[in-house]
Amino acid sequence: MRLAVTGSNGLIGSALVSSLRRDGHEVVRVVRHPPRAADEVAWDPKGGTVDTAGLAGCGAVVHLAGAGVGERRWTEAYKKELRDSRVLGTATLAEALAGMAEPPATFLVGTAIGWYGDTGTRAVDESAAPGSGFMADLCRDWEAAAAPAEQAGVRTVFARTGLVVARQGGAWGRLFPIFRAGIGGRLGDGRQYWSHIALHDHVAALRHLLDTPELDGPVNLTAPEPVTNREVTAAMARVLRRPALFPVPEAVLRLVLGEFAGDVVGSQRVRPRRLLESGFRFAFPTVEDAVRAALDRTA
Repeated sequence: MRLAVTGSNGLIGSALVSSLRRDGHEVVRVVRHPPRAADEVAWDPKGGTVDTAGLAGCGAVVHLAGAGVGERRWTEAYKKELRDSRVLGTATLAEALAGMAEPPATFLVGTAIGWYGDTGTRAVDESAAPGSGFMADLCRDWEAAAAPAEQAGVRTVFARTGLVVARQGGAWGRLFPIFRAGIGGRLGDGRQYWSHIALHDHVAALRHLLDTPELDGPVNLTAPEPVTNREVTAAMARVLRRPALFPVPEAVLRLVLGEFAGDVVGSQRVRPRRLLESGFRFAFPTVEDAVRAALDRTA
């Protein structure tokens, strides 16, 4: 199959592109600079333009581009960047696909479990209504921006992603050197649920969504059982054989991360009901499995 991928240089995008190419698929990388290679197609997500000629013949477009949620302190300016990079980018692609005479059959949009807001100890699946807060509002608008593609008959899937367990990037990637140094610990009171997924399983799940035409709409990409931050801390300490004695108070997190601290100490107990019901099987279902996989694998 010929596929197009945005965000192909990111943690998930680069792993997905490698996986697809290993299996003989042709991948077109949608980039924000003038094409410098035969496999690149230009787009301007904020300017609203896509070189749709480069998407001709693609069976699917996988949209993973967006500013990193945990990469910088959440100032008002950065919150605008988070929103624009997701909402405007998704709208640009959706409108471009809707305008094609023969659009790709599938538009797979990587969104986030931020949709559900803080769920406390309450477990939720894809049937839950959106929550409240910045990320919930962003996710609602993010998914709504794909409407032109849906209305044009393109199968549109929202991969609502949890915390991806990987050592080479993302929010979890920052935990590994801290725990290796023996200065890791719970965040806040540690009772908040973290809905995680191994990078290997995340890529496999994306490919499952591409290969399962009866699935559309939201699908949670999280491990079968969410765990608390205390359990994450204990698993990291066990696997890395280091103590985890240094809790980080919520006040410190808010000083360093700004409003994003609310999401770090907030609780999201999210389950992947639709993914499991569609027959997907996790290779690394527990948090300890996922941490060991991050150390042993590159994808």
